[in-house]
Parts: sequence; structure tokens; C-alpha cells
Amino acid sequence: MKYRLILASASPRRRELLEQVGAEFEILPAQGKEIIAGRNPRQIVMELSSQKADEIAEKIEDKQIVILGADTVVAYEGQILGKPRDERDAKRMLELLSGNTHSVFTGVTMIIIHKDRKETCSFVEETRVTMYPMKEQQILSYIRTGEPLDKAGAYAIQGKCARYIQGIQGDYYNVVGLPLGRIFHEMEQSGIEI
Repeated sequence: MKYRLILASASPRRRELLEQVGAEFEILPAQGKEIIAGRNPRQIVMELSSQKADEIAEKIEDKQIVILGADTVVAYEGQILGKPRDERDAKRMLELLSGNTHSVFTGVTMIIIHKDRKETCSFVEETRVTMYPMKEQQILSYIRTGEPLDKAGAYAIQGKCARYIQGIQGDYYNVVGLPLGRIFHEMEQSGIEI
């Protein structure tokens, strides 16, 4: 059965990923303040993705819809690396990740509304990323591109930082911001066509 899909995110990367697979969707970004109660990366991305999807679900009156909320964090040795505050913070993060393996967690919450029934499907996808060692000059040059400043963990795997990625274990698209295969698999299992 054909459903209307709403992405509850303003992320250009998430939009591009959905466009890449030919999904028809609308964008209605959640505007609410993000409230984080936990410290565990899995718990945090689940809470934030749920908050985004719930906020949009409250505004929608359509009876045949899927609302997709997602949140991604980078974690290294128990430390969550969000978007850097400034260039100095980006340098600190990249020095941590350089030559090491870290995890990227994306929490996904899909609220499926069908007539008067509301169903929630939530999951967390983890991808392990290993980076080659980066010299200080390489880190500084990368920061000067401006790319790291609005990215969790201060890097874009799909951008200029690709040259420093040694390998990944798991879903590449999860690192970009949406585990596409898992999302569409879950929708298919629920009988949802977008």
C-alpha cells in the first residue's frame, strides 16, 4: 500500500540519500529542543530520533503516512563526538579519530499512521570506521576546507575526508546519515510502499 513519506530532518545528506534511491518524500524538519537523558550513544540516538518523529506526528492529520526521524552520533572510547564547536574542537576530534577505529550510531524512528492505527518502528544501526593516521598538517588542511564544522565527529566520509578512511564494517550509508537498506527493509516488512 502506498504511503506518504515525511523526513523529519533538515539534513541535506539525508535528503540526498533518499533522492538517490528514488524515494518520493516531503521534508518537514523537527524544530523542538533536543533533550538527552542518557549517555549511551545507542540510547541517545534512539531518544533523539523518537523526539523528532513524535513532534512531526503530532502536527500531521494524514491517515496514510510514514514519518521518518533519525539522529546520528560518532563515538570513540565512550566519548560522543557531536558537531565541533569551532576549528579547535574539530582538530581535537580528528586527532582522536586519526589512526583509530570509532563507531557511528544512527537511531531511526518510523511512525506509521494507517487510518486510526499508529505503529512505531525503531532501531539503531552501528557502523565501525577505521581511519588512517593523519599528520597535523593534513588535519589543519582538512579543517580549512570548512567541511568538518557541521559534521558529527568533524568529518564527512562522503567528502574530502574519504582519503583518510582505511575501512568500514557495516553500512556506509549509516555513516552518511541514514541506513537506507535497513529502513526500506523494515518498511517492506510492514507492507509499506513509498
